[in-house]
Amino acid sequence: MRGKRRGKPGLYGKLSTTDNEDCKEGTLFVNRKFPKRALLRAFAAIALVWVLACCALYQIMRRPPETFARFMSKLPGPVPFLLFPFETLWTHARAGGLQVGDAAPDFSLMRLDKSGSVQLSGLTAQGRPVALIFGSYT
Repeated sequence: MRGKRRGKPGLYGKLSTTDNEDCKEGTLFVNRKFPKRALLRAFAAIALVWVLACCALYQIMRRPPETFARFMSKLPGPVPFLLFPFETLWTHARAGGLQVGDAAPDFSLMRLDKSGSVQLSGLTAQGRPVALIFGSYT
C-alpha cells in the first residue's frame, strides 16, 4: 500500500513514501539546497580576477607604446575589448599630467630634409612664439 506524501515535494525538503517517518526502507530523501554560498564565492572569485586583470591592463597601458603593442599582440582577437572597459582604461592611462598653462615638455624632432633636428627648448630660448599643431594631414 502506498503511503501518504509527507514533507515538501520537490527540490527543497524531504519526500517520504511511507507513513512511518522512522522507516528507512522505501523512503526517498531529496535534500538539495541551492548552493548560495558556493555561488557567492564563485562570483566573488570571478569579480576579483576581473578587477586584477583590469588593474594589470591599466598598468600595461601606461608603459611605452611598443611594450603595450607586444602585450596586445599576444591576446586573442577582441577579448580585451569585450571583457574589460578598454576605452575608459585607455583614456585614463594615457591622459598625461599637463594642465592648462603648464609649459610644454621639451622634445626634439628631425627636420623634413633630415639635415638635423629642432628642439623645442631651443626655439623658446630665442623668445620666438611656437605653435604646436597636432592633427592628421592625410
